Amino acid sequence: MEFGILSLLPPILAIVLALVTRNVIPALFAGVWIGATMVHDWNPLLGMYASFSEFILPNLGDPWSATVLLYCGLFGVLVAFLQRTGGARAIAHSISSRVKSDRGAQGSTMLFGIIIFFEDYFNALTVGSVMRSVTDKMRVSREKLAYIVDSTSAPLCLLAPVSTWVVFVMGLIGAQFVELGITGSEYVTYLATIPFNFYSILALLLVAIVIWKRWDFGPMAQAEYRARTTGKLLRDGAEPPSDDAMLEAENLQTDVVPKKRNFLVPIGVLLGMIPPMFLWTGGFPENNLVTAVGEADGGLSILMAAFTAIIVAILMGMQQKLFRFKEAMQLIVNGFKSMMLVYIILTLAWSIGSVTQALGTADFIVGLAEQSVSPAVIPVLLFLVACVVAYTTGTSYGTFAIMVPIAMPLAHAMDEISMFLAIAAVLSGGIFGDHCSPISDTTILSSAGSASDHIDHVNTQMPFAITAGISGLVSFLIAGITGSAIISLIAGIILLVALAFLFNKKWGKEIPAEFRTVP
Repeated sequence: MEFGILSLLPPILAIVLALVTRNVIPALFAGVWIGATMVHDWNPLLGMYASFSEFILPNLGDPWSATVLLYCGLFGVLVAFLQRTGGARAIAHSISSRVKSDRGAQGSTMLFGIIIFFEDYFNALTVGSVMRSVTDKMRVSREKLAYIVDSTSAPLCLLAPVSTWVVFVMGLIGAQFVELGITGSEYVTYLATIPFNFYSILALLLVAIVIWKRWDFGPMAQAEYRARTTGKLLRDGAEPPSDDAMLEAENLQTDVVPKKRNFLVPIGVLLGMIPPMFLWTGGFPENNLVTAVGEADGGLSILMAAFTAIIVAILMGMQQKLFRFKEAMQLIVNGFKSMMLVYIILTLAWSIGSVTQALGTADFIVGLAEQSVSPAVIPVLLFLVACVVAYTTGTSYGTFAIMVPIAMPLAHAMDEISMFLAIAAVLSGGIFGDHCSPISDTTILSSAGSASDHIDHVNTQMPFAITAGISGLVSFLIAGITGSAIISLIAGIILLVALAFLFNKKWGKEIPAEFRTVP
């Protein structure tokens, strides 16, 4: 059955309800239910049954989804142990002792996010959790913390030479190489897309500009003014998507002398385990280094690294007599409990993604975009279509999987379009839509890690994402005409700075100087 424009109904309904009710769970479920109802000839009872039997349960049972849910739970456990042993507080204290202003707290958060470049989920959960006490001390709003975390994590994963996202995209590129009969390295091709990934570059640059110049605007300016002048880090009535169990571990052991090694050693084990796990799951040494990285199971690799880091954290805590084995088991339970709301939202977000696939939402959007035949505007259209797909489905991964098999044959068939530019347009559009969507998994995790109300995070981040998105769109238009990444990026940067300056002048809210340092 062809649904045409009606295929947009479930994601649009979910997004509108989420923004209106400020509660994403019933909004997501409503989107799943109406989509399932449409699939079953508009029968609401069959739609309710199919919501679970055809969409929610299959997504829960999918090995990749199960890996992500377990992976989130393990990071909840790891954070609980880092808090209980005082490791996270020691790092936060070490950073905060050098931070004397709101700018320093935000800059340190961005720097910490850059250091953890290899995985967006880990970045969102860890940076927000660890830096929260530092930004709280300097009266930086939770909305601002979530923005810095969210707009640093995903773009970095696409600009870094090695990350779980790189592995995923390389797999998509390699599959198209086979289909199109192209010979060459998927990894080298991916590296060549980095200079053209305009939105990711501009989004990162905008975070730095906003921190350095204090150019807040829109709802973020109001949130920052509230936090700085009244000390209210969250608006009245806000509901951050994190469980109090995550904080119990920290509060139970207030007499623990913070030791940085209780953070650095488990994190060092985590980081040290990732490269060999990547090689092992990629079939090294039977496969060469590049092939092994390309075929690695990134999710499973980091899951096993996180599990090993937890074992090390448990042993260190017990060796220092910070807790007994029975208490360690309770900490594990608390860590998983702390992510319960995230589990529910992620499951529903994946389910509505499956609904849109069943309805042909992406095909409808792509069909509209492919009506243009001008090579110069193809990168712009790829960027916009990827943005809309990511916004309505809430997944960058799913957007890449849908759009890369469209973009690469299109570029291959039209000699005027660079293959690298076409792929980069999809990647940039996916991240842009992801940053604007309230049903995005990375946006959800950024809210959870930063303990920010999720809808508040979406509302305050969107003006910044749109600013970088407009600048990126202009860059892609110029790149489609000139083919030059340098000229296009320079034009995008100039426009980005100009827009940020103008928006701050028109919709900013000046914070008095006395509120920019420790009270």
